[in-house]
Amino acid sequence: MGNHAEGGPLPDASDIRKFRRLVWKHFRSRGRMFPWRETQDPFAILVSEYMLQQTQVSRVAEKFPAFLARFPDAATLAAAPLREVLAAWQGLGYNRRAVSLHRAASILVTERGGVVPDDRDALLALPGVGPSTAGGVLAFAFNRPVVLLETNIRRVFLHHFFPGRQPVPDRKILPLVAATVDRERPREWYWALMDLGAELRRLPENPNRRSPAYRPQPPFHGSDRQIRGRILRALLREETMDSRGAAEAAGCAPGRLDRIVAEMEAEGFLERTPPGGIRIRGGKGSGQQASSSRQRTRTL
Repeated sequence: MGNHAEGGPLPDASDIRKFRRLVWKHFRSRGRMFPWRETQDPFAILVSEYMLQQTQVSRVAEKFPAFLARFPDAATLAAAPLREVLAAWQGLGYNRRAVSLHRAASILVTERGGVVPDDRDALLALPGVGPSTAGGVLAFAFNRPVVLLETNIRRVFLHHFFPGRQPVPDRKILPLVAATVDRERPREWYWALMDLGAELRRLPENPNRRSPAYRPQPPFHGSDRQIRGRILRALLREETMDSRGAAEAAGCAPGRLDRIVAEMEAEGFLERTPPGGIRIRGGKGSGQQASSSRQRTRTL
């Protein structure tokens, strides 16, 4: 199965059967169970796909049930204040995803009656949804035999079909994903690939390092991410902060603070309050502003 030639023929039927047997065998003995694998509700799976974009599976498994219990459908999530959504998201990191999910829920309610679409282009039009998230929703909610490539799946194909080769771009992997997908059981097939890929991560040499898509996570300490998190946590404790309170919460130079606050305002996290304060978007007295922000989101 190894050494798939650059631009060469795809594996033959025999190689595909061997590869599938290997993947299914691992899944039967080492397959994992998660809350989002116990449902086929498209909204629940959409939420899980947002959460899983940049957060460890173990942490998502802890946070997902409570978040879904609080926001069981798009209408409930869209109607909730952003600060409530962000509070429920705490512990998952990369809070921009919560803002995107909140906006996506509003779009689903306004334009689709609260129903998650089963169309790739419609999914890709939602804020924060890329090819992997769209593919995950189609495969896991609708059991569609789409071509799905994410970090664990990529690791499997690099390990089995491109041993020792580098760099291996996704355009070389995608035809293999399409050729090997189990079209009768795509949902379980992609679970199986992901579980095998998670196991392969324990190898001394992570196969994903041979992909141009590989991006090691930058240090958190002292990063803009850390400062953004401090500001957000402070605003979840207090309705509004002035510039002095923001500076104390952020613990950084004024110029850097001003830049980060401006970025968070542009991204839909924050809004200004007179005379010079900030708060989470949609705070008290800003219902009309929040509604206008959602309207603007649909036209971006």
